[in-house]
Amino acid sequence: MLDHLDQLDHATVGEIVARDFRAAAIFQRFGIDFCCGGRQSIADAAAAKGVTLPSLVAELQQLDTPSTSPVEQGSCADLIAHIVSVHHGYLRGALPSIGGYLQKLVAVHGERHPELAPIEQRFTAVREELDAHMYKEEHILFPLIEQMERASEGRAPVPAGPPIEAIVHVMESEHVDAGAGLVDMRALSQGYETPADGCTTYGVCYAALAEFESDLHRHIHLENNILFPRAVALDARVRG
Repeated sequence: MLDHLDQLDHATVGEIVARDFRAAAIFQRFGIDFCCGGRQSIADAAAAKGVTLPSLVAELQQLDTPSTSPVEQGSCADLIAHIVSVHHGYLRGALPSIGGYLQKLVAVHGERHPELAPIEQRFTAVREELDAHMYKEEHILFPLIEQMERASEGRAPVPAGPPIEAIVHVMESEHVDAGAGLVDMRALSQGYETPADGCTTYGVCYAALAEFESDLHRHIHLENNILFPRAVALDARVRG
């Protein structure tokens, strides 16, 4: 795969995952953020995690056949529909459930496990941020991108308002905040490791938090590394 990238040391994590979505699993295994941290070069990302660049490259080079997720090949409208139905839909179901689990854990196990209270606090903050974030995407940014795409095809007028890049900048900043919350929760929970005295709810909650983290990484990758750059370029081209 990497034979198709020029100047490997300067290739970004996001660029590599955008070219081959299977690389995401490799970056995750090395603890490298491929969504919010997708703009850093793989050399910098490896150095930050204490990983030797040759070992990282060797793993990535095993992906010798370029592969792109089918959803990434469609139009902006198709990608938006996928994000809303799959990832926003997942969040609307998972966030209340996880919140309920955490409330129960704090009440039952909080005295023996003081880390639970800050995990719940951090999760609540991330949940509130994501609820507001999804609303802004679905009611402001995504309709603007879809109209811009139709305008580029001559099927709609060019939308008024600020450039897409300005709104994208706000969304990316909010992604960084959510990503920081994930990092904090993973550290506080020792990698979502259920303690020896943990009940069934403990294990279910931590498994759900791990799934939430994985889905949000994929979600943010699709926006930061695929949809947003495509939309910004489209906006610049249409507005001339």
